[in-house]
Amino acid sequence: MAVPPSLKGLQAFEAAARIGSFAAAAEELSVSAAAVSQLIRTVEEQMGRKLFHRVNRRVVLTEAGVEMLPRLTMAFQEIGSVARQLGGDTFRPRLVVSVSPSMAMGWLSQRLAGFASSHGVVDISLRGDDDPVPFDRELIDIRLSYGPHYREHPTEDIVQDAVYPVCAPGLADTIKPEGLASLPLIHTGWGPTGASFPSWHNWFEAAGIEPGRAAQRGLSANSSRAALDLAISGLGVALAQGIYCAAALADGRLVRPLAQALELRQPYCLTIPERSARRDVVAAFRLWLIDECRRAVGSPALR
Repeated sequence: MAVPPSLKGLQAFEAAARIGSFAAAAEELSVSAAAVSQLIRTVEEQMGRKLFHRVNRRVVLTEAGVEMLPRLTMAFQEIGSVARQLGGDTFRPRLVVSVSPSMAMGWLSQRLAGFASSHGVVDISLRGDDDPVPFDRELIDIRLSYGPHYREHPTEDIVQDAVYPVCAPGLADTIKPEGLASLPLIHTGWGPTGASFPSWHNWFEAAGIEPGRAAQRGLSANSSRAALDLAISGLGVALAQGIYCAAALADGRLVRPLAQALELRQPYCLTIPERSARRDVVAAFRLWLIDECRRAVGSPALR
């Protein structure tokens, strides 16, 4: 009968794989690097599988190691939670939330206090990530993305947004439909690996306006948040997603100089891996986040 790996051996593997270093894992576990190496070697022998490629002084996970890591990390986190609870510490659920960098930098970070006030204290790790994200390696519980990138995990379309021309109030006083192309335009591009963002050329075409070469001039930003900040600063007219600009329109920092909107090509989607879907805190956060997104996109300021 095969001998199962020891708990200490699995702990040494998990720490080294998570941190990416035997020496750092040894420091975390308060043992020597040689002890970590020996523990992992014993686990490999007992399992009959290589978990690390050892290249010079570096270690790289094998496919077997990659497969084991997320499950072990979750297991040790759960053991730690139980130990803290039994030891008298107040239990605090942990949640790893991944969104786009623009959403993490302002929109969602400003709203998380609302979730905490209604659902209690939660240890939230808020990540601003570009697609694709490594769900298992980073133990991501919930991902909000533009477009359905992750059909290998349960994914749902939650809201369809649009872009609106927005600018600072002072700039709006000089705008007329025929003269919009003569004003500074702010262009948003999500980069070569991102989805295609509606261009000013697309907007002018939908509005039935021929802008000429003016639609190609102006400022540019590679994130929606940066483009919105440029517009609030009075530097030009931006095409902004409703989910981001609704609050600034409602409080007067921005105005809509023209009514023409342009629907985005894809919906916002929510992805929750099966390993996280059964957790109460994930289910609660899902409902709260869907409600926040739909309230922003349906804001009266966008009508």
